[in-house]
Amino acid sequence: MFSVKREKKENSMVVLKFIIWVAVAYFIGNISPSILLGKAMGVDIKKEGSGNAGTTNALRVLGKKAALITLVIDIAKGVLAVWLGFRFGNDTIGMVCALAVFCGHIWPCFYNFKGGKGVATAFGAILAINWVLALVLLLIVAIGLLLTRRMSAGSLLGAVTFPLCCWFFEPEFIYVGSVMAVIVIIKHRANIMRLIKGEEPKMF
Repeated sequence: MFSVKREKKENSMVVLKFIIWVAVAYFIGNISPSILLGKAMGVDIKKEGSGNAGTTNALRVLGKKAALITLVIDIAKGVLAVWLGFRFGNDTIGMVCALAVFCGHIWPCFYNFKGGKGVATAFGAILAINWVLALVLLLIVAIGLLLTRRMSAGSLLGAVTFPLCCWFFEPEFIYVGSVMAVIVIIKHRANIMRLIKGEEPKMF
């Protein structure tokens, strides 16, 4: 009887940890450096450029320094959320935290559920899970960017190939990773149409 009660208590603690750290990861994802920097500069980034609260639009609207700060913070919050999930939860919680911080960035409740496209935050989360997988993904994105000079093309190439990369380097993450990849593709649907029409702006 005591063992049954202890097992129930342990299961309850696992569920509680899951809820707490996944929620924490989501709210970490809500931190939007591009929106905050834009406000400090008197600009509403959600109404300028592409209207996206991410690094690429920060570069176009706010400049290189703001874009770099945005990129670093967006990656860092992905790393932090997953690290907390692993450190205070378990492997499953850590991996789900990757999805939670990613979704928090894309659909932040603090900003009317209008955020960025999640690529930098996803990279940070993946970096905390498996740095080799993250570097392979970065290489793929870089190849796409260099060949097309369009960040959206690099991001889409990374998303399309990501489940296969997970299968090789981190099989346990393939289900969560596949969901993240699909979301990235969906969030880039306007970019896909512009790429097809040859209207997508070049970065350099």
